[in-house]
Amino acid sequence: MRNRYVFVADLVAIALCVLGAFVLRLDWFFTGQPEYVAAFRYFLAAAFLVKPAVFYVFGLYRRFWRYAGTRDLSVVFLAVSAASTLLAVVVAQGVIGRFVPFFPRSVLAIDWLLTMACVAGIRLSIRVVGESLSRGAPASGPPAGETRKVLVAGAGDAGELVVREMQKNPQLGMRPIGYLDDQRQKRGKRIHGIPVLGALADLESIVHREGVDQVVIAMPTADGAVIRDVIDAGRRADVQVRSVPGVFELLDGGVAVNRLREVDIADLLRRRPIRAQSVAGLYLGGKTVLVTGAGGSIGSELCRQVTRAGASRLVLVGHGENSIFDAANRLRDLYPAAELHAVIADVRDAGRMDAVFSRFAPDVVFHAAAHKHVPLMESDPEEAVTNNVLGTQVVVDAAIRHGVDRFVLISTDKAVAPTSIMGASKRVAEAIVRRAAVRHRKAYVAVRFGNVLGSRGSVVPFFKSQIARGGPLTLTHPEMRRFFMTIPEAVYLVVKAGGLAAGGELFVLNMGEPVRIVDLAGDLIRLSGLTPGSIPIAYTGLRPGEKLEEVLWEADSETTPIGDGEVLRVVERASMADDAALDALLAGLTRAAAAGDGAAIHRILGRWLPTFVSGLGAAAGPDPAPVRIH
Repeated sequence: MRNRYVFVADLVAIALCVLGAFVLRLDWFFTGQPEYVAAFRYFLAAAFLVKPAVFYVFGLYRRFWRYAGTRDLSVVFLAVSAASTLLAVVVAQGVIGRFVPFFPRSVLAIDWLLTMACVAGIRLSIRVVGESLSRGAPASGPPAGETRKVLVAGAGDAGELVVREMQKNPQLGMRPIGYLDDQRQKRGKRIHGIPVLGALADLESIVHREGVDQVVIAMPTADGAVIRDVIDAGRRADVQVRSVPGVFELLDGGVAVNRLREVDIADLLRRRPIRAQSVAGLYLGGKTVLVTGAGGSIGSELCRQVTRAGASRLVLVGHGENSIFDAANRLRDLYPAAELHAVIADVRDAGRMDAVFSRFAPDVVFHAAAHKHVPLMESDPEEAVTNNVLGTQVVVDAAIRHGVDRFVLISTDKAVAPTSIMGASKRVAEAIVRRAAVRHRKAYVAVRFGNVLGSRGSVVPFFKSQIARGGPLTLTHPEMRRFFMTIPEAVYLVVKAGGLAAGGELFVLNMGEPVRIVDLAGDLIRLSGLTPGSIPIAYTGLRPGEKLEEVLWEADSETTPIGDGEVLRVVERASMADDAALDALLAGLTRAAAAGDGAAIHRILGRWLPTFVSGLGAAAGPDPAPVRIH
């Protein structure tokens, strides 16, 4: 319906409302009184002149009323009220009174009420008729047998939006039959004609009672534990479970019901995700910040947060030109006014690092550059030593020479009682940073990560690709456990540690209990819409350097919660003995790496790191029998 027809309908409504106001105030008696007839005629003429003009000014004829909502109705309220106020001014100023000896002023209030109902009703009827026509279109829906009964978990804004989209788009083949919600005041109520049938805990019984084909989770802000409970209940009820995208995707209008995504495993951390509030502005505002390894998953997100925190200049350092190029371009798109410098350099090159630090004079350094893959570093231990150990020494030395105030090293839980060259190399890197902090009284610290979900090379993308191929999922051992954190949590830890740094500390995130990798694999299979037994899991045996379970600190360490306990300060007694011992270790590793002598590297690390036990991973043989999750 076009707006010129709305205009004509408004004119008819204006006349009827004026007539109705006089009839309600004076009954039909007024038609026999000349003074009241005169008042009616002049008021009708004034209404025809004032109301359409005011409605036009308020944009009532420039809106597509097929999709009218509450905000549009608020504009109708303002427009009608403004028009009635202007008419009241006309009456009060005596413009009509000059020709009419008497005017019943209560007619103004009655006319306002009737006009509000008629003008709003016209526009709402357009939407109602339009939606009825779309639902009744014969070719718009699927065959009756293909329509799925859908139960919506969540009767809030997201659930209301999902149900409305299903009702507006019958071609989706999804018919909502009810909501589930834990708020008691919603029980038994109806939203868009669909009842709230019960609580989330009633999912299984309602699925069986109503013959539900699919459950849609419409709780974008719910805790991961709640989402997992709903998914597990759906699995027990043998019904398909899907989740709507996050609240920001819903708000930007880019989501429809036919684009429901799988639940992200990051939503299913077996602990409450840490709300990574920004603390960067406390010490990064107006500073020059240098990030090594800036092209990686952690490094690039760290650069984004640093830029957002108001750093005056950001230097992205990396050895891979493509990753640095991509990271710098993404940042320039997000923050066009930021001063960014992309530098291709190897942290092992002392001369190059000195030139970079001399040119940019950074105030804060985040050292994320490192080799991280355990089996690869077992094969090439000299690379782990030169990059993770000697590269860290080069960057720390450059930072000291050029007066860097704060330095944060990103380490790993594999540095605790290491069984791999990678873990041992990061433990030595921690000692290098600790010594520089103590010797030069600088705010230089280290943080330890668990496994970062979603990062390049993490287990989750690898498992997803195997699931897409139909399996099998390859796991090394059924009892392998790891700590998990998200990329935002990892960056939060790094930035928070930089702000807490006094010098020489070690910080870790409170990641709860370690998660079995086989449980993670089972969650991914279910969240991919598959039954737990449909994808085989093959155990291949521990790889060289791997251990069954990681820990976050040595057994004799002291831990202190910081603030609300999300971050822990760790003091380890099992550390390098003294400067001479560390110097001897570095000299020996330098010679062994230059000679390509991996066996010597193992021996040197074992001599100077009492908790380093090499070769445990190689002792564990493979378990060739594929198994399935039951």
